[in-house]
Amino acid sequence: MIEKYLIEHCSPTLASVKSANLFNASFEVGEDMDRQLAVWNSAMNPKGVKLLALRKRGRRALIYVYREKQLQRNLNKPGVADFLRKFGYADTDADNCLAYLCSRFAVSEEFPHEIGIFLDYPLGDVIGFIENEGKNYKCAGCWKVYCNECDALEQFRKYRKCREIYLNLWKKGRSVLQLTVAA
Repeated sequence: MIEKYLIEHCSPTLASVKSANLFNASFEVGEDMDRQLAVWNSAMNPKGVKLLALRKRGRRALIYVYREKQLQRNLNKPGVADFLRKFGYADTDADNCLAYLCSRFAVSEEFPHEIGIFLDYPLGDVIGFIENEGKNYKCAGCWKVYCNECDALEQFRKYRKCREIYLNLWKKGRSVLQLTVAA
């Protein structure tokens, strides 16, 4: 089941075009979610991809799929440390930030909107979303755009094309592991 989610929702991360993606997964009765994640991590980690359950509720989980090196680069971009500090993040170390993000999911039903930074969204768009409460955006695709509409539209196009290609190859028999670019 996770394989289909990875192709449908995480193709840009698998292709190393994007640092991270996110999806909600449902697990059947009797399926061991933690075991499945461990199996996938053992296969994907050598290629630079990790899977992390940000939140678990019953048989559902919010799964974060990411490339740690790319995430760390995003966290080190100008302005990100100051932005995250406002939400209680102590530093921009990827492991520390992910642990804190998980704790934010655990203590609140609210969705921590700073997650846009972890999903490779431009800082200006993440700030714009929070300040405008999700309204007054220029356009929307993978995220709501408040700053550079042209760049965002180009990114949306690339991500959509990547997903189409990966989905087509997967339907023709390629595995997720075969489609994951080593980095």
